[in-house]
Amino acid sequence: MKNYRQRILSIFIVLSLFAVSCGEKDPMQTAMQLKVTPSAVVFPKSASSQTVTVTTNAETWKAVVKQGDWFTLSADSGTSPGGEVVITAGECGSQSRTGQIEFSAPGCIKVTVNVSQEPVSEVIGPGKTGLFTVEDLPDADSGCTLYYRAAQGTVFYGYTQPLYAHIGIVETEWMYVQADWNTNIDKCRFQPMEEANLWKLELKPTIREYFNSGDTPVNRIGVVVRSSDGSKQTEDLFIKVNDSKNTFVPDPVINESAPAGVKHGINYNADGSVTLVLYDKDTRGQRHDWCYLIGDFNGFKRTKEYAMKRDDQQGVWWYTFTSAEKGKEYLFQYYLGKDDDSKKVHDPYSEIVYDSSNDKYISSSTYPDLRSYPEGTSGLVGAFCVSPETYRWKNEGFRIKDKDDLVIYELHLRDFSSTSDLNGAYSKLDYLSDLGVGAIELMPVQEFDGNDSWGYNPCSYFALDKAYGSPSRYKEFIDECHERGIAVIVDVVYNQATGAHPYAKMYWDASANKTASYNPFFNVDAPHPYSVFHDWNHENTIVRNHVKESLEYLLTEYKVDGFRFDLTKGFTNRKCDESNASNYDQSRIDILKDYNSAIKAVNPDAIVILEHFCETREENELAKDGMKVWRNLNYNFSEAAKGNASGSDLGGLWTGSSMPFGSLVGFSESHDEERTAYKSLSEGVSSVKNSLKARMQRESLCGAFLLCVPGPKMLWQFQELGYDVSIDEGGRTGRKPVHWEYLDDPDRKRLHDDYRTILKFRNDNPEFFDESASVSLKVGTSSWNNGKTISISASGKSFILVGNFNTSDSTIDVSFPSEGTWTNLQDPGESYTGSSASLSMDAAQWKIFINW
Repeated sequence: MKNYRQRILSIFIVLSLFAVSCGEKDPMQTAMQLKVTPSAVVFPKSASSQTVTVTTNAETWKAVVKQGDWFTLSADSGTSPGGEVVITAGECGSQSRTGQIEFSAPGCIKVTVNVSQEPVSEVIGPGKTGLFTVEDLPDADSGCTLYYRAAQGTVFYGYTQPLYAHIGIVETEWMYVQADWNTNIDKCRFQPMEEANLWKLELKPTIREYFNSGDTPVNRIGVVVRSSDGSKQTEDLFIKVNDSKNTFVPDPVINESAPAGVKHGINYNADGSVTLVLYDKDTRGQRHDWCYLIGDFNGFKRTKEYAMKRDDQQGVWWYTFTSAEKGKEYLFQYYLGKDDDSKKVHDPYSEIVYDSSNDKYISSSTYPDLRSYPEGTSGLVGAFCVSPETYRWKNEGFRIKDKDDLVIYELHLRDFSSTSDLNGAYSKLDYLSDLGVGAIELMPVQEFDGNDSWGYNPCSYFALDKAYGSPSRYKEFIDECHERGIAVIVDVVYNQATGAHPYAKMYWDASANKTASYNPFFNVDAPHPYSVFHDWNHENTIVRNHVKESLEYLLTEYKVDGFRFDLTKGFTNRKCDESNASNYDQSRIDILKDYNSAIKAVNPDAIVILEHFCETREENELAKDGMKVWRNLNYNFSEAAKGNASGSDLGGLWTGSSMPFGSLVGFSESHDEERTAYKSLSEGVSSVKNSLKARMQRESLCGAFLLCVPGPKMLWQFQELGYDVSIDEGGRTGRKPVHWEYLDDPDRKRLHDDYRTILKFRNDNPEFFDESASVSLKVGTSSWNNGKTISISASGKSFILVGNFNTSDSTIDVSFPSEGTWTNLQDPGESYTGSSASLSMDAAQWKIFINW
C-alpha cells in the first residue's frame, strides 16, 4: 500500500510539472539551448555539399569557421528557431583535410562541428569507427556487409597486412564459428577499402546462409578482428540483426510449489522420475522472466511441454521429468530469459559437463566412448541418468592412519606422464608406493575451462574434468591408491570460478565483463587482492550449501580422503589489501569451520589442508578445529640448496609451542614455487651451479632435513629427482617437459634413493614423528658452519640427523642426544660410543645416527 501511494504521488507531481511546462514560460527561467546536427560531416574527394541543421531557442545564432579554408558556408548567422547551413567543399587531392565550425548563441554552450574530406570516391559510415553496418538493423535473410574502421590509436590503425574475422552467431554462446582461431580462410578475410583504415566483409547470399545456421535464431553477430597469426586482435564486437522468422513468445509461467524435499540441482526420486531445480533469485528479489528445459529429448528447443514451473517462495524454477529410461543419459540445459537477454546454462550440480569447444580434443585412450557434443545448441551441457552403472569399490573402508604423520606427493596429472592423464599416473603408482609417500594430492580436477590448465579456473564442481579421464577411471585410480595404502587428496578451488559457471553466467554484466552487482552468489570485485576470476560470496548461505554439497559428493561418490583448499585467505568479504589481508578475520574463521564440520560429518578421518598464510592467531584457531595449514619454506630451502648460509633457517618447519602439533604441512617446493634444483642451477654458488653432482647432493641434504621434522610434509612431483626445469618455462602455468629418464642418471637416481631411504626410516619409526616424541632442532643460520642437526627421542630410542651445509668438506662436532653407541643408519660400519664425536663429512653430506 505504501508503494502504491508513492506511485500516485509521483504521478501527480509529474502531471503538475507537465502542466506548468505547457503554460506560459518565463523567459528568465527557460534554459537556453543550441543544437546542431550532425556533429560531424565527411566529404568524398569529389566536390559536393552537405547540410547541417541548427536548432535554438535563443534569439540569434552565429557560425564561425575555426579551422579550414577549403569549404564554404551558405549562412553564418540566423534567428530562432534556427535553420539549415549548407557546407560546400571542392574536390580534394590525395590527402585528407579537416576543419571545424563553431556555432554559438546567447546564453548557450558553444557547439563544434567537425568537417573532413577523404580522398575516396565514397564515404561509408561517416564518423563511425569499429565494427558497423550501413543498415541500422540488417535482416537475417538478406545479405549484409560488415565494415571495420580502425580509429587512431587502436591496434589496427595504419595496419596494412591481411585482417580476418573470428566470426559467429552469438545467442547465449558463440555458435557457428566459421573457423578456429588462427585458421585463415577466404570466407573470413576482410577486404581493404579505398579509404585507409577501412575494411569490409560481405556476408552473402544472406546472413543465415553465410553461417549455415538453419532455423537457429540470428539476433546478434559476434566478431573479433584479428591479424593472420592471431597476435593482434580487437575486443569482442557485435552487430544486432533482425530475425523475423524466429521470433519467440514465451509461454505463461505456471506458479506452483516445488515437490517437498527437493534440493537445488538434480533430484532422483523414488518412483524413477527426476526433478530438476534451478535457483534463480537475485539480490533485488527479481528473477528471469522465463525458463525452459531443453535437451536431446526435445531437440534443444524451447517448447511449451518443457516450460519450467516457478516456485517464488523458494526462488526456484523446477520441472519433473517422468519419462526417463533407466540407464540412459539425458543431455540438458536451462534456457532462461529476461527482457532482451537470454542464456543457456548447464546444471551446476551435473556430474558430467559436455563442451563443444574442447571435448573433441580428448583422445579415446583418455576417455573411451566419450559422447559427441549434441547438435542444435551451444555452451556447456549437463546430463542426468536414472540408475546409472555403478562402480564396484575394492577398498570400501580405507582411512588415513595418522594425519599428523603424512607425507603428501603433490601431482599435476597433465605434467606427470607422457599421456597427461589418469592412465599415465595409474602406471606410476608402483613407483610412488615404492618411494614411500602416504598420500597423493591431485591438483584441481573439478571441471575447468579448456583442457590444458592447472585447474584453478573451475566452472563446475560436481563434474570431474574429462581431460584426465572418465568418472570410472577416476574411481579406479583412487581405488588402486587405497589398495596400496595411499590416500588421495583433492585440491579444490572454492575461492573463485570462471564466467562459464552457471551462477556467474545467470547474472552477468556484459559491459563490465564480470558478475553483475545483483548476482547473489559472487562479489562484483574481490574484496581481497588475490582473485583472478570471479569471487564467491561465502557469507551467502546458498553459496555455502553449494560448496558443502560438492565436498560431500566428492567424499561419497569418489571416496577422496581429504581436501587442500586453495586461497582460503580469500574466503572473506572484508575489504583488504596486501598489508592487512592476513589480519585476524572471525567471519573467515567461521566459514572455514563450517566447511570443516561438513567434511567431518561425512568422514571424521578426512584431512583438511588450507592455503591460508594468515596471522598465527587465526591459523592457530583453525588448527585447533582440526584443519592444517600450509607452511612454505621454499625460500629457505632454496638458499640452502644454492649454498647460501643467509636465509637458510629451517626452523619454520616445526610447530613448536605456537601451533598445535601436526598442524603445519611443511614443504620446500609446491606447484606454485620455483624448483629448488633450478634455483641452485641458475643462482647457486659456482661450485654448486656448475656441478650436477653437487646440486643433487644438496637436494638430498635438503630432503633429509625436510622429512625428518615431525608433522605432515609435502613433496612436489619429481622433487625426488632434482627436477630443474623452471616453473616459468612455457609460461608459469604452461605445460612442462616430463623427465622420467632422470632415473637413468646416476646422480639423480642416488637422490631418488636417498628420498626413499628417508621415507622408509620415517615409515618404519612412527614413534619419532608422534606428538609424544622429544624434539630438538639446531637448524638456524648459525648452525651452518658446524652442522645443522635434528635429534628426536621416543620410546627409549633416539636418532640424530647431522648435515654439512657447507660447500666444502668439513669436520662437524656433534653432541648425541645421550650416552651410548651411535651407529650410522646408512653405513653401520661407522659408529661412536659416548655422547659426542667429531665427524668428517663431505660437502652437502648428511648422516643419521641411531642408538638401537
